[in-house]
Amino acid sequence: MNTKASMLCVAAGLAIVPYAHSQSDSTLKTLGNFQTTGKAEFTVIDQNSDRADAIRKTLETIRLPEGFEISLYARVPDARHMAVGPQGVVTFVGTRKTEVWAVIDQDKDRIADEVKNFAPSLAKAVPNGPCFSSDGVLYIAEQNRVLAYPAAESFYKGGDVMAYEVIPRGTLIPKQFVSYNHTARVCDIGPDDKLYISLGQPYNVTPPEYIDTFGKLGIGGIIRLNRDGTGREVYTRGIRNSVGQDFHPTTGDLWFTDNQVDGMGDDIPPGEINRQTAMGQHFGYPWYGGGDVRTNEYKGEKVPVEVVFPVSETVAHAADLGMMFYTGDMFPKPYQGGIFSAQHGSWNRTTPIGARVMFTPVDADGNIAGETVPFAEGWLADNGEYLGRPVDVAQLKDGSLLVSDDLAGAVYRIAYTGP
Repeated sequence: MNTKASMLCVAAGLAIVPYAHSQSDSTLKTLGNFQTTGKAEFTVIDQNSDRADAIRKTLETIRLPEGFEISLYARVPDARHMAVGPQGVVTFVGTRKTEVWAVIDQDKDRIADEVKNFAPSLAKAVPNGPCFSSDGVLYIAEQNRVLAYPAAESFYKGGDVMAYEVIPRGTLIPKQFVSYNHTARVCDIGPDDKLYISLGQPYNVTPPEYIDTFGKLGIGGIIRLNRDGTGREVYTRGIRNSVGQDFHPTTGDLWFTDNQVDGMGDDIPPGEINRQTAMGQHFGYPWYGGGDVRTNEYKGEKVPVEVVFPVSETVAHAADLGMMFYTGDMFPKPYQGGIFSAQHGSWNRTTPIGARVMFTPVDADGNIAGETVPFAEGWLADNGEYLGRPVDVAQLKDGSLLVSDDLAGAVYRIAYTGP
């Protein structure tokens, strides 16, 4: 296999950000002892700027079903995956850079009052994936470690926030496999109160010599572990790069998006929404590049695993990322219980596609009840220019929908206002 060719996905542009090792370790120790570091200088994002006005102008072009409205919730630089705090006061927004942002709506008017960086005294590297436990612990999956912040929603106002390592720096994956490609992690707490973390693999198509190693480590899969970091195991196998997951609120099954193989043409292979019903199930990669389309590199080989195919296929190269089950009651009945997901948009397709929020209907028994269709679109202009690139979706306490956008540097709010 041509290993160089298998790195086609590098245009995702994920840069490695090195830790200041000794400084980071020292700061964690200080914070763990409830001591101050003296480094509490915040970066505060102006919410009433010309840039905010320009984003609002773009939102006038977004198309939604009748009765829905979209507005600017907050300016948030490089906004990626989101975690809404249990109290509904702060939404924590990760990035593929070095910051996690605290988006604060103290007066609950559904517009952010303030946006500032979270825990500025602690260095971070690609802190893309925040998630909350039901008892208020914020977990953040970084490029190569996982931190826990107890009571983050209570102590976000200070520069020093209690934190400890769940997975120490440099041990989420072996250092030799750390890449600028496919290392934006996401996390969730499952119905079993365990932590689930996606581990995208660094190649477009995994070379044969790494298949067994990656399988043992959970690279190209989703790992599961206890919230204290013990009991790590590989829960999901055979995925390329999942950057969106959620658990069905009734069945408890894990559902996730997956990004398909690049370089096979404009229209194949399809993107995926997958449903996992048992630990250890295999979803086909690298023998399949998306759906039932075989990869060129493994096309002539017998598939050595039993494959679970996607429950919904999406258009090729639209880059399906964050997803969630809608559990609110603000939206009309047809949307309740279904999946909202974000398509980041293509980077290597002749005619660009994506940059929208999708909806997939799911019935009361937890089964797909129709095709995945556009819900909010218009960030991709007719001339092929991206005006925004949605990354993740999250639900506020009132049942409205948040959408993050790392190109515009924004978080939007979609609400249903009638009829």
